[in-house]
Formats: sequence, structure tokens, C-alpha cells
Amino acid sequence: MMRRMVFIVLFLVSAFGRTDGLIIGGAGSCAASDNLYETRLDEGLSNTEPYSYLLITKALAERGERRELLNLAKKYSPDLPAVYFELAGESFSPSANGIFESVDYFRQGLEAYGRNFWWAFSFAGIFSASLMVSFFLSLLGVVAIRFPVEYRLISHDIHEDRTKLIFLVALVVLALLGVVPFIAGVLFLLGLYFRGKDKSLVCAAFLALLVSPLMVRTADIFLSPPSPELRAIVAVNEGKDNRYALMNLKPTGEFAEAFSRALALKREGYYEQAITLYKTLIGRHGDPLVYINLGNAFYALKDLDAATRFYKMSIGIKPLPAAFFNLSQVHRDLFDFSKGEEYFLEAAKLDSEAASRFAAISGRSPNRSVIDETLPISAIWEYAKGKGGISSLPFILGAVMMTAFYLCNKKIKVRAHQCKRCGAIFCSKCSRTLAWGDMCPQCYNFLMKMEQMDSRERIERLLSTYQNQTKRRRKIKLLSTVIPGAGQVFAGRLVAGFFFLWLFFFSLSLITISRFPFAGISPFTHGWLITLAIVLLSFAYISSILYMREGMRKGWL
Repeated sequence: MMRRMVFIVLFLVSAFGRTDGLIIGGAGSCAASDNLYETRLDEGLSNTEPYSYLLITKALAERGERRELLNLAKKYSPDLPAVYFELAGESFSPSANGIFESVDYFRQGLEAYGRNFWWAFSFAGIFSASLMVSFFLSLLGVVAIRFPVEYRLISHDIHEDRTKLIFLVALVVLALLGVVPFIAGVLFLLGLYFRGKDKSLVCAAFLALLVSPLMVRTADIFLSPPSPELRAIVAVNEGKDNRYALMNLKPTGEFAEAFSRALALKREGYYEQAITLYKTLIGRHGDPLVYINLGNAFYALKDLDAATRFYKMSIGIKPLPAAFFNLSQVHRDLFDFSKGEEYFLEAAKLDSEAASRFAAISGRSPNRSVIDETLPISAIWEYAKGKGGISSLPFILGAVMMTAFYLCNKKIKVRAHQCKRCGAIFCSKCSRTLAWGDMCPQCYNFLMKMEQMDSRERIERLLSTYQNQTKRRRKIKLLSTVIPGAGQVFAGRLVAGFFFLWLFFFSLSLITISRFPFAGISPFTHGWLITLAIVLLSFAYISSILYMREGMRKGWL
């Protein structure tokens, strides 16, 4: 706990350069915090996350003032999901009101992801990484469990036909190209012995190979340290900081960089520079957000005619609540209150919640009298994704392997089988016939001539079959107990087994990866994800065991 508080205080000092007004508890703390809140709003900043994190940490340590401290944290950072999740836990009680209040706070926390880039970014990174890692681990699990079984069939076929050694040579070549091609190659070979819908796992491996460049690109986006430019864009557009943007963003950069720099210039009082940069952006992009913010810069210079003109130009492109609200403020300054009320009602028609929020923070500062438009989170996502290239080699390799698998599966007629009763390996070439029910000729003949055999020989044969099946079922039970889905894969129910394996590894990946620190939300994590993962993990275990028991009861496992 102490390490967490030290981390937050150090971050706070580095972000704001001072600690006065941030002390929690003691005389004058309420007045100091109110001054900080008003000062931040005057600078156009609506989120003070380091202070909110400090308040949350303080609330977790002090039970008596927890609700008050959490509400204060929400006031300072209304777009911080962590505040709502803590309030959900604090407000929960067995009563109906407690449950509904807790659920409502949890809902607000999820909605806050849409307004907080770093929380949404880290959540997307955790979720996508968990999906990718669990998918490949599940494929590896299928390979590890089935390879010892299918290897006996492969060896038998190679012994019967030496030309099939080319498959092993191809595997060596694929191993040199990478892990994903090698996994796809192994499943290619094993898939020749799969049956029916189980062959879809081979297609899943080929699909993984096809999209592997995209997966690598996605992993690079989420795992690489965020650039100073991205940090600055997020800080400005989410109302957290202006000065960092002025240090790291250039007016000649991409639209997101230039727009964010112009916004920071305006908030810091450099109105002429902001106007020049906004006019440059108008020449490059006819975005209504630029027109609104340009009008705000003129409003700060008391040029109400120019401000009105640009607000109306933005409405001509796309009507936005901020434009109508700002027009209402201009007409109130001109003492035309009826027109001002008319424009406010227009803003409320478009978005009543936004209009109420604008009015709640309205003040005499130029950053509060009129409302600045910020980049939507979707635009920040586009900037964060960048323009990296994607290799076409895995796509070509995947398409070739998929075609080859289709041709081989259709052309190869003689394949080894494993007897379901005694486990012996045979094929139509060595036994001259393929007996009914995937039984070897010996087991088939035994069933046909069982009544003619000596009682001792018959008992020994039945006992051997029983012992073989008992041993197989014990392995299935053990594997199902250790890892959900492993028993089904071993028993030949590959699709069902793969589903349980994927659910199991996905749950473990969520728990593991969500513990890693991510930029922008440290030292807090997505705690509700761990709860979700535990529920999924329990579901995977219970469902896998029930499926295994049902299969044994009905005799198909």
C-alpha cells in the first residue's frame, strides 16, 4: 500500500510540479482541494487522475470516510473507470437498493472506458493478447495430446509407403520459418487422420497462419511503449494536461497532433498562435471541431462576430451541441438572453446530458465560458494504430498449405487406423481389409467366432480388451481433471476439447496479463476482469467434467 501511495505522489509531483493543495485530511484541506478543482477547470482540464488515484488509495485505507473520498475522486476525474468500480463495491449490500446502486456504478464504470483512452487501450490489449495467446496454446495442447497417438499411425504409413517421408521433411522446413507455420504443419499432418468436423481444427491452424501478421502487428501496438506524441494527444483531449503537449507536439504533424497542440495553445492563453494553427487545419481538413475551437479562440480575444461566424460554419457542416451552447453564451454576453436561451435549447435537443454538463462547469474563464471540442476516442485509436506494414508471406504460405491439405486429404486413400478395442495399428494395405467399426481383423474375427473359441482364450481376449479400455478411460479422467478439454482431445472429441482448452487458457491469460502494469492506469488494474476469468475458469472445469462423464456413461468416450 505504501509503495502505491509513493508512486502516485511522485507521479503527481512530476505532472504538476507542486504538492500544495493536494494533502488529504487536516485543516483547510477541503478549501485547498476546491481551489485545485476550480483552477484546473479554468485551465480547461476536467480530469485530475493522479489526485483521484490518491483519493481512492486513501479511501481503501480509511473505512469511515470511504464514500466521501470516492465521490470526491469522481468529481476530480469523472472519466476514470476505477472510481466507479470502487463505488460499486462500496455501495453493494444485500438489499435491493444496494444491488441496483452497485450495478449502476459498475455500468458507469464500463461506460467510462469510452471516455478514457488508456483504460480502453489497456483493456483491448489484455483482451486481444489473451485471445491470441490462448488460441495458440490451445492448438499446442491439441498437438501435444494427439501427436503421441497419431505418431503411431504416421509411422505405420511411412513404413508402408516411404514416399510419405516428404511430410516430415516439409515439417523441418516449416520449423525454420517460425513457430506458427510449424504448428500449422504439424496439424496438417495430424489432420490427415482426423475425421469429420475435427478437420476444422486444421482449418483453424491455417487461419491462424493467415492472420498471424495482423496478430503480430496488434501485439506490437499494445506492447510497445507509447510515444510522447500519443501521450500528449491523450492528455490534451481528455483534459489532463496542456504543457506536455506544447513540449512534444509539432504544428506540422498529423491532424491529431496539430489539432491537440492548437487546443493546448488556446487553453494556455496563446490565442493568436492557436488561431494560426487552426486556420492551417481548416485548409487541410474541413472538420466542424476545428471551426468550433477556432471560434473559441476568437471568443477569448473578445471578437464575438468572428466567433459567431465560425460557430455557424461548423453547424453548416454538422450540428454539434457545443456549437449551439457556445452561440448561446455569445448572445448572453450581448445581453440577447432570448436568443441565448433558444440556442441552449437547440443544444439540449441534440444532447441534453452534454448541455447539462456544459452548463455545470460554465464559468468566467475563457476555457469555461465556451466549450472546446476534443478529438473523439476513435480518432485517437486511429492515431495509436499507426501505419505499419504487414508481411504477405504467411498469407501466401497459409493459402498454399490449405490447398495442399485439401488435395492430400482427397488423394490419399490408404491410411492407418487404431483399433478401438485393443489399440492395435493396422491399415487396409497390411491387413488386406478394413474391418467393421474400426476394429482390427483379430478383434473382428474374435467377435464373429467368439462362440467357437475355447473359453480360456475367450476370457483372456475379453480381459485384455477390458484392461485396454479401462486404461484409456483412466487417462481421459486424469487429463480432464488436470486441464479442461484435454481428456476430450485425447478421446478423439477434438472440437469439444479444443473449445474447453481455449476457454481454460483464455481465463488463465486474462488473470495473468491483467496483472501487468499498463501505461496510463498504473497502479490500478481491471479487477472485474479477474472475476470474469474465475467464472469462466470454473465453467470450463465443470462443463468439461460433466461432458466427460456423460460420454463415458453413453459409451462414446
